[in-house]
Amino acid sequence: MKAISFELSGKTACFRKPDVNQFAYFTYNNIHKVALLGLLGAIIGLGGYTKLHYQKELLKEKIKGLKEKEKKVFEKELSKLEDKYPEFYEKLKELKISIVPLAPCGYFSKKIQVFNNSVGYASQEEGGNLIVREQWLENPAWQIMILDDGSKVYKRLKEYLLNKKSVFIPYLGKNDHPAKIERIKEIELKEEICKINDEIYIDSLFPKRDNLNFGWVREDIDVPEFIFQEVSPVSLQKEYHFYEYQTMIFTSKAIDPIPKDTYSYENKNYTFI
Repeated sequence: MKAISFELSGKTACFRKPDVNQFAYFTYNNIHKVALLGLLGAIIGLGGYTKLHYQKELLKEKIKGLKEKEKKVFEKELSKLEDKYPEFYEKLKELKISIVPLAPCGYFSKKIQVFNNSVGYASQEEGGNLIVREQWLENPAWQIMILDDGSKVYKRLKEYLLNKKSVFIPYLGKNDHPAKIERIKEIELKEEICKINDEIYIDSLFPKRDNLNFGWVREDIDVPEFIFQEVSPVSLQKEYHFYEYQTMIFTSKAIDPIPKDTYSYENKNYTFI
């Protein structure tokens, strides 16, 4: 089983949580699958939310002032777009991806950044200035692996990554945070799970299950005992493109049972979501 592996990092990052924006915008601790697919889509030139929105607005403008018969044609096209994913997600959503936080205990330090949005329509306050508070990750880094599913889009991604090509600039959540991609290579995964003293350890993020049991901490390396958990987006809901969530875990403890789509590489186990 082949996969493409690379290290993804940046000076800062912000993967904004959509549920809190009263005092400050907060970020997820790790890049989630939807954001990662958006970054990969940018590399190979796939459209995103903006392109889809533009297509919808263009059709709405065309409909204005048309006769009923002509309207029906464009309204039919508009209804198709309403149930359509952004291009990057439509083409990449079936890819299986493993995410490994390159930080102690899987946790990145964060700071609140304060800046002004002074465009005239930013705020109803006098002067039209909006003070924005946003939480940023500091020096985040992950090892990313993409499973080879034999598809054309995987082959295209592999070709662009190995040759260090990109159509659009990849960034970590928003364009304030350019991404660095390095240590790119093709690897050979094994289906046989690696065991240490008859215990199984997962060296990537993996989804939580109701019957999950934790065992002992690894003894072969000096690592603290930790269980990091975060509710994180793993997919998009089709009608309104809302996030769909799962609790993702990163831990130094042995686990049982083994998550599905888990493979080994160089005596470590990685789960693909």
